[in-house]
Amino acid sequence: MEHNIGAGGVILNRKNQVLLVTNGKMLWGFPKGKQEPGENFLETAKREIREETGITDLTLIEDLGGYRRTQLNEDGSENNNIMKTIHMFLFKTSQKDLKPFDKDIGETRWVDKERVIELLQHRKDKEFFEKIKNKL
Repeated sequence: MEHNIGAGGVILNRKNQVLLVTNGKMLWGFPKGKQEPGENFLETAKREIREETGITDLTLIEDLGGYRRTQLNEDGSENNNIMKTIHMFLFKTSQKDLKPFDKDIGETRWVDKERVIELLQHRKDKEFFEKIKNKL
């Protein structure tokens, strides 16, 4: 089994909405990605957020800890051959323009907190959000 380590963020705007992104498979999730050699988790999260959303104006609110999950296949099913450990941070931003640099990102969207669970594709992402949503 392959194991990847990465980081990402739950990002809030001034309206207290949460930023979600889709990958090339149009599956909704948080901006996140693989850790590069020499990076700490916070550096990885900020780089991935910049690449996937264009946001550079981030204020760190809290370290949300990590969780493990499988990778998703193109059809949304779980790929049990690839396990990911994802470390997440809570950020705020006042930046409005969303301009992904990553060609694999299909769409970025600010979502009301009440709708996040219904849009998230992966069950582990949903479980993670359920645990931390009271902090938002």
